[in-house]
Amino acid sequence: GFFQSYAVEVDVKDASNATCLYAKWMMRFLIKYETNSSEYKNTTLNLSSSVTHDGSVCGNDTQAALLAVQFGEGHSWSINFTKNNETYQGDFITFTYNTNDTAVFPDAKRKGPVTIVVKDTMGPVQLNNVFVCHNTDFFEAENVTQIFWNVTVQAFVQNGTIGRRESRCRADTPTSAPTVPPTVANVTTASTTTLSPAPTTAPKPVENPDTGNYSLKSGNITCLLATVGLQLNVSQNKPLLININPKTTSTDGSCGNTTAILKLNDGNSTLIGF
Repeated sequence: GFFQSYAVEVDVKDASNATCLYAKWMMRFLIKYETNSSEYKNTTLNLSSSVTHDGSVCGNDTQAALLAVQFGEGHSWSINFTKNNETYQGDFITFTYNTNDTAVFPDAKRKGPVTIVVKDTMGPVQLNNVFVCHNTDFFEAENVTQIFWNVTVQAFVQNGTIGRRESRCRADTPTSAPTVPPTVANVTTASTTTLSPAPTTAPKPVENPDTGNYSLKSGNITCLLATVGLQLNVSQNKPLLININPKTTSTDGSCGNTTAILKLNDGNSTLIGF
């Protein structure tokens, strides 16, 4: 599944109008809820184009920093950061979704806000360092999967200046295989049904996709550049991973004043479009 999701950027200022907490990231939520007919459905909650960050707090040596955002019809998400000597780290993530949002929960049996609290797994980060994690990370608790990617965050910013040194998450290290964001189709839940034993033959590992260089021109001017390795995760009867081969993939698309479209084609078929 491909879902529309907006990037969130929050720049919290202190009393002197200097940046004290900065974050930019993308996230979405997979939620399992009970319907009026006592059945369970899976739904996806994405960020809206308008996000507020009321209640965010700078923090100091004795008070935790708080990054809080609100979006959609009564949904909110927050994370607090604590400082310890020369490091800071995420503490708890609090997510509240509102089943009164009929666009996302059209037939929810339980009405009103539901709050989930999970412990953040972010390790200690040196003060004045920026925590960066491009790969996907997710937390599962109480029928909710929270998915995050393209994360950049720094708490307790010193002198109002974002640090230049990065602390990368483990998933971004070169030895790690690319992670695939969960979708409604491939998130599994516990079941009491007795199943036949799984085959003992291990699946053949899929190699990392080759990096391709794709570009578009407007006249004689290059208007779009993309250097990226792409892998598609298709959930049908069997999960299928497809690496996009740059050697057999051509580009198409257009550049406008405010939008650009990049299409990657294999023969006459469009594989994926941005």
